[in-house]
Amino acid sequence: MTRIDPVDILARLDWTENDDLEFKSARGGLPRSLWETYCAMANTHGGAILLGVEDDGRVSGVDHPEKLKKNFWDTINNRGKVSQNLLCDTDLAEVPHPDGLILAIRVPQATRYQRPVFLGQNPLTGTYRRNFEGDYHCTEQEVGRMLSDRAEQPADSRILEGFTLDDLDRTSLQQYRQRFASHKPTHPWLSEDDVGLLAKLGGWRRDRLSGIEGVTVAGLLMFGRDEAIREAVPQYHVDYREKLSTDPEIRWTDRLTVDGTWPANLFQFYLRVIQRLAQDLKLPFQLDSDLFRRGETIVHEAIREALVNALIHADYQGQGGIVVEKHKDRFEFSNPGTLLVSFDQLMRGNVSECRNKSLQTMFMMIGGAEKAGSGVDKILQGWNSQHWRSPMVREQVQPDRVLWVLPMVSLIPEDSLQRLQTCFGARFGRFSKLEVQALVTADIEGAVDNARMRQISGRHASDVTRILQGLVSKGALQQEGQGRWTRYRLPDSTLPGDLDSVHKDLDSVHKDLDSVHKDLDSVHKDLDSVHKDLDSVHKDLDSVHKVDPLLLKIAEPARRSQRLPPEQMEKLIVEMCRGRWLTRRELAGLLQRNPDSLRARYLTPMVAHGVLQLRYPDKPNRVDQAYSAGSGAD
Repeated sequence: MTRIDPVDILARLDWTENDDLEFKSARGGLPRSLWETYCAMANTHGGAILLGVEDDGRVSGVDHPEKLKKNFWDTINNRGKVSQNLLCDTDLAEVPHPDGLILAIRVPQATRYQRPVFLGQNPLTGTYRRNFEGDYHCTEQEVGRMLSDRAEQPADSRILEGFTLDDLDRTSLQQYRQRFASHKPTHPWLSEDDVGLLAKLGGWRRDRLSGIEGVTVAGLLMFGRDEAIREAVPQYHVDYREKLSTDPEIRWTDRLTVDGTWPANLFQFYLRVIQRLAQDLKLPFQLDSDLFRRGETIVHEAIREALVNALIHADYQGQGGIVVEKHKDRFEFSNPGTLLVSFDQLMRGNVSECRNKSLQTMFMMIGGAEKAGSGVDKILQGWNSQHWRSPMVREQVQPDRVLWVLPMVSLIPEDSLQRLQTCFGARFGRFSKLEVQALVTADIEGAVDNARMRQISGRHASDVTRILQGLVSKGALQQEGQGRWTRYRLPDSTLPGDLDSVHKDLDSVHKDLDSVHKDLDSVHKDLDSVHKDLDSVHKDLDSVHKVDPLLLKIAEPARRSQRLPPEQMEKLIVEMCRGRWLTRRELAGLLQRNPDSLRARYLTPMVAHGVLQLRYPDKPNRVDQAYSAGSGAD
């Protein structure tokens, strides 16, 4: 049996490598795990299942394909076995292969109104989702949040029985009314009393059937007192972090969080944070009395939209709260919850799916948000106007979180171009503009994938796949992973840099590298041999780390089990990296994992989410790159 090329299979079907991909043997008929994977993909980002392919990629083929297809359609249309059939006829295709016939199944992403897709009769016991490890069984809390998202009544419109106007911060309500009047001075809602204004905004509601009326979740979140918010929404948390110092000993140069010194509702958080975000921007800017409009540039509008986007789309029953970070070279906005639309719909814009519609209305009335569906457009336009790298959006599962990163870095920085020109020499000039963008992204961000290139270029997924695969065939990129987890990195042999400084850093980290440095001339002549020597040095990390038995103790669960839950593995990595710098190979040795797999599956995503930080962020591919616990690890 020969191994298949997943990209080739998907290309023949005109599907893209952005699809999550799963191989399944079909010996003896449809595997039972097929249906778990179908549900998991539907509840996450969709994907593709290849029947007749072993786990290692070898083609075993399917027998009696017509019978298999009939069984498939019979089962997926049986509501007693699968809750919903999301497929059409073209989503099941035959792919001929010399070693046997492959049946390919494309699973679309379910909409918010279709989730959860589940097995059997009970969504609480039959719902699955996908993560880096594959399918996993959802908790009742995860299922509950899916059911909440599909409800026609927005999450923030729920009446909070027992809560009254006394649970609101009247100063916040008064300040809001003033800003509303400044932004829309003739608006008829301004003539209402406090209850009337709240009712118009969605902060107060009366249920026609039961007659119950009172403050809503939106009203309390926007204007509430600290203790009242915590009582009604225990998971509520807001956190602004500012790190503008290059001194590693200074963790934050400014921080605003729930500490009892200010009314930590969403309105007050917004007022305080928007001013901090706008400070020190090297762009023409002047705040007016209403803090929003006059003298604003499109960049300031984009920052405001990103902040409000996190506040109105958050799942306030989720974990982690709202986290906003300001760095010297980027802004980060993170909120609990999942995207309510697909990634492609999000980037195309003009799609209005908001988890908290009353909060959205409240911010719109004071100029804090544009009309429904235009927020992402504003963010992208603001960043494009400065020729900065395109904003990046990522989703995390377990717990569910959405992260927006707005980098204030040139689309094609001069220093990156110089590094790549040094690496590739004369052939760099023969790369197309899109190829150069891909290489620059891999250089700056450590890796590039299909989704990121679509964010940057706006090109179709299949076009991006051809570009990335072309760079692989030219030896300019190395491919890692498959399907939706496919990432591309610059080959180690192309990495530029001052070898003397690299070896000095390595000496300080590893005490046993004398043999590698005996002949520096030969190192410069044959970098590959250096990498081999380094690998051999790192094979026995136990001896290196005997001076710090704490690391071995932390890593012990991973050393005992090769099938550790991903969330536990992430916790171990964070704990090991807290207060110290560790390289990929050091971590791999301590955890007894493959270094490349550890980087692709854990380290790179954890850096993207701010859980880890790079020691050399301007050179993510340095051979001695090290990791430490980041701001998102709190």
